[in-house]
Amino acid sequence: MVEEKSGVELLLSPYRVLDLTDERGLLCGRMLADLGADVVQVEPPGGSTARNLGPFYEDDVHPEKSLFWWAYAANKRGITLNLHTAGGRELLHRLVKDAHFLIESFPPGYLADLGLGYPDLEAINPGLVMVSITPFGKDGPYAGYQAPDIVGLATSGLLYLTGDSDRPPVKVGFPQFYLHGAAAGAGGAMLAHTHRALTGQGQHVDVSCQQAVAKALANAPQNWDIDGVVIKRMGAFRQASKDATVRITWRCKDGHVNFMLQGGSTARSTRSMLAWMDEEGMGDEDLKRVNWEELGFGQGSAEVAEMAAIPMDRFLMSHTKAELTQGGFERRILLSPVATHRDLLDHPQLKARDFFKELEHPELEASVTHPGAFVKNEGEPRVGLRRRPPLIGEHNREIYRDELGLTLDELTGLREGGVI
Repeated sequence: MVEEKSGVELLLSPYRVLDLTDERGLLCGRMLADLGADVVQVEPPGGSTARNLGPFYEDDVHPEKSLFWWAYAANKRGITLNLHTAGGRELLHRLVKDAHFLIESFPPGYLADLGLGYPDLEAINPGLVMVSITPFGKDGPYAGYQAPDIVGLATSGLLYLTGDSDRPPVKVGFPQFYLHGAAAGAGGAMLAHTHRALTGQGQHVDVSCQQAVAKALANAPQNWDIDGVVIKRMGAFRQASKDATVRITWRCKDGHVNFMLQGGSTARSTRSMLAWMDEEGMGDEDLKRVNWEELGFGQGSAEVAEMAAIPMDRFLMSHTKAELTQGGFERRILLSPVATHRDLLDHPQLKARDFFKELEHPELEASVTHPGAFVKNEGEPRVGLRRRPPLIGEHNREIYRDELGLTLDELTGLREGGVI
């Protein structure tokens, strides 16, 4: 068992996490690992299904080269274990005895049918915090339903809001449903951890990915409940009132920026933008005559939107993202660039915080740039990205032999018997 130590500077470094999730929950364990926890990824023999998800390093389709797996399994150790064997379940019992957290993303009731439900594991370790991440939670009429990303986003309300107003809904480019649930699982784990620190009691945290996504819809449900207004798909626009929209995403010379002509307390930003356009001979007298101060924050009209379209588009298309960002800073304009993935790698803020890390991959004879941790700390040891993602069964000997005390002969027997 990892020795517990005092001191907030260590964050989660004294704690052990057993991560039984697949692609539907890997981020939860990654977040706890980034906070310093010793996260052990438990995969079936042959590897997790998440290893089959592309893209792949140098386009080589191989379970050890999945970039998806790399992103969410970094900072973890890895073992293999077949829970469908009596020997596998016995080994999990032994691992649970000294663990602090267990994360899983199996269908509701799956582990209970194997004798590995929360009551079974709690009897072994009363302080265990178990986090279950499922599409719809462990109860209710949808509990047994499966949900790929697009189904999850549709049933959560997010899909309805995504896309242009005159077209059917579109899916967000990268899967989001289970990432929301996994992140919520990490938050739930920490709340249960606080309860355990105060009482010594573990808890079972039941995460519904549907609820996690619905929680992220901001005020869309409340708009309907209170005002009877259905927030619509608006693409590059924002709904300013029941009948009006205002553009927030604009093209520029080398990409896109976010900027909104707005009034009220933020009218100063709009006035500064109009003054900048004047400086460069692209001003518009009609826009300058609008009483922005009385218009109200985020409000607008179809007339103002039509008036702004051509002059704003002409001005922004004459500048790059970098020029608009710097000019916006200097003039205190509420404008931001829409960053591409390449922009993120070179972003000065992320560089200043040392977000991206080079990790050695000896098996590839190469170093690879990985996204780092979501948090920094000032104490020692420093949390963050410190370990490349594990190979299949890479730490079997380290954990089963060195920590559980199994012999090499026993390990060989377990491997040949399909247990590990």
